[in-house]
Amino acid sequence: MYLQTAQGILIPFIGTTLGSALVLFMKDKLNAKLQRALTGFAAGVMVAASIWSLIMPAMEQSAGMGKFSFVPAVAGFWIGILFLLLLDRLIPHMHLDHSEEGVKSRLPKTTMLVLAVTLHNLPEGMAVGVVYAGFLSGNTGITALGALALSLGIAIQNFPEGAIISMPLKAEGVSKGKAFLYGTLSGAVEPIGALLTILAAQFFVPILPYLLSFAAGGMMYVVVEELVPEMAEGEHSNIGTIMFALGFTLMMALDVALG
Repeated sequence: MYLQTAQGILIPFIGTTLGSALVLFMKDKLNAKLQRALTGFAAGVMVAASIWSLIMPAMEQSAGMGKFSFVPAVAGFWIGILFLLLLDRLIPHMHLDHSEEGVKSRLPKTTMLVLAVTLHNLPEGMAVGVVYAGFLSGNTGITALGALALSLGIAIQNFPEGAIISMPLKAEGVSKGKAFLYGTLSGAVEPIGALLTILAAQFFVPILPYLLSFAAGGMMYVVVEELVPEMAEGEHSNIGTIMFALGFTLMMALDVALG
C-alpha cells in the first residue's frame, strides 16, 4: 500500500521531467500553435480530473448529508479558489503567456516563469496527495486504481507542461541544460505537496470531502486564470479547443476505466 502511494505521488513528477527533456532535442523555439495545443490538452485533463477524481468523490463521501451533500464540495471548492487567488497575489510571477500583468518585481524573467509553473503545480500535487490519503485511510471508497488514474492523468498533462516551461526558457536565451533543470524543478513541488498533504490529511480524514474539493478548486483556478487564456490566444484558437476536448475525454475515460 505504501509502495503504491510512493509510486503514485512520483508519477506526475516523472511526466514533468519527460516533458522538460524535450528541450534537449529542440532546435527552434516552441511553435505557437503547438503551445496552444499542449495548453488546451493540459486544461482538458485538469478539468476532467477535478470533476471525476475530486468533486464527485467528495459528494459521494458526503452522501449521508442527503440534499446537503453538495455543501462540503462547494465550501472546499471556494476555499481552494480563494487560496490560489491569495498565492497569485502574494507571489510575483509571469503568466504562462509570458505577460507580467502589472507585476513589479526585480526577479529575472526566468525565475518568474518558473515561479508561475511552480504555483500552477501546487494544487495538482495536493490533489494527488488528498486522493492517496483517502486510499490509505481505507474507509473512503477510494481505490488504488482510482488514485492511480488521477496520478496518471496529471502525469499526462504534466508532459506538455514540462515542455511549455523548458522550451520558452531556451527561447529566452537559457541553455538547454538549465532550461531542462528549471522545468524539472518546477514539477518538484508536486511530490512534496502530495507528501505533505498525505501527512496532514491522515489527521483530517473526517473532512476529506472538503480537502478533495479544495484541490479541485485550486486546479480550476489554474485552468481559468492561466491555461484558458493561453490556449485561446491569437489565431486558430480552435486548435486549443479541440485539444481541450481530447484531454478532457481522455482523463474522463481513464478515471472511469480505472476508478
